[in-house]
Amino acid sequence: MVWARGHKSDWDYFAQEANDPAWSYDSVLKIYRRIEDWQGSPDPEHRGAGGPVFVEPATNPNPIAPAMLDAARSLGIPTFENQNGRMMEGDGGASIIDVRAKAGKRQSIFRSYVYPRMDQENLTVLTGALVLKLNIEAGRATGVDVLLDGVVTTFGSTKEMVLSMGAIQTPKLLMQSGIGDESELRRHGIPVLQHAPGVGQNFQDHVAFDCVWEYLDPLPPKNTMAEATFFWKSDPALPSPDIQACQAEVPKTTPENAARYNVPQHGWTLFGGLMRPKSRGHLSLTGPQATDPVVIEPNFLSHPDDLKAAIACVELCREVGNAAPLRSFSKREVMPGLLKGPGLEDFVRNAATTYWHETCTAKMGTDKMSVVNGRLQVYGIQNLRIADGSIMPRVTTGNTMAPCVIIGERAAKELSKDHGL
Repeated sequence: MVWARGHKSDWDYFAQEANDPAWSYDSVLKIYRRIEDWQGSPDPEHRGAGGPVFVEPATNPNPIAPAMLDAARSLGIPTFENQNGRMMEGDGGASIIDVRAKAGKRQSIFRSYVYPRMDQENLTVLTGALVLKLNIEAGRATGVDVLLDGVVTTFGSTKEMVLSMGAIQTPKLLMQSGIGDESELRRHGIPVLQHAPGVGQNFQDHVAFDCVWEYLDPLPPKNTMAEATFFWKSDPALPSPDIQACQAEVPKTTPENAARYNVPQHGWTLFGGLMRPKSRGHLSLTGPQATDPVVIEPNFLSHPDDLKAAIACVELCREVGNAAPLRSFSKREVMPGLLKGPGLEDFVRNAATTYWHETCTAKMGTDKMSVVNGRLQVYGIQNLRIADGSIMPRVTTGNTMAPCVIIGERAAKELSKDHGL
């Protein structure tokens, strides 16, 4: 439920890759202001009101959250009024988290955009439907085969089709429909309709690491159980922040580190992550059918710079977590403790997990590995667009929900322009 818009440099990079100023930060900021219904302190330069997307700073936060901001400030990390205004235009900082929650209830994008229009005659929502294959004739998308209530049904398309299946299922469907690297398709007996070597490549995610403290006096988690965050640089020479930590008001870790450390029942976590990973993964098929699983090779920490940044991130989390403003909340540091050198590297590798921000597997751009252009049209296939996180050229700084909403808004704009909607 974290609403994180991405850094200014992310959107300017998108515009550069797409060769389209409509993706620039200045352009995207206008969309954010239009769609937001911001409940925090007014900031007309950065925030909007009255839009479909309800956003508020975590309300009446657990006392440990503002204490984390004080701890960050004591180390020279500035604090900001919120995470989506000035903070995402500069070197980073710390703030209470912006969340998509209202009166204690999560606010999904489906509920905000689609649910109010469910009675429209020109909208049909089918649940429990498995998309099997795109139908493509003479380089043109003409429909889709779907398994619905045990029956294969074909839906035709006279205008356009938009895929919004995410960074795993979108490239999988493309490849199983004949759009992908020809060697990968032929390996599974799939006829090649469009050689697109970038499909399933460029996989990115925010790999993350848990640093845990035991509560001195347990406090119940509030809001979405994470109410404070900071963005900072692993190296001061970098132009923008490349690491983040969210404070989780519960203890969490990987099975590997759980087996090594005595993780308490009551504790809190600084969940640090790499916002600008240089490692790149890929997806590959195991067969031609929709029920065949896809193989995800994330290649986390395969680039040496990522391991270096990961160690810097964990060390910064330790500094923040052990700073004076948080000592009254801590009985002990559970992990990683005073590890250095190979021991700290082993901890990082064992702690590595996903931030659940899988993206970039059908990227937007103009080079030979790009899958869509700046208008989100799939290269080589008419009447087919993609509108999900797979089109990101690189993963954005922070949680990816808000940038995916921007991708949907941009797709809607292009469709409206082309079809007079």
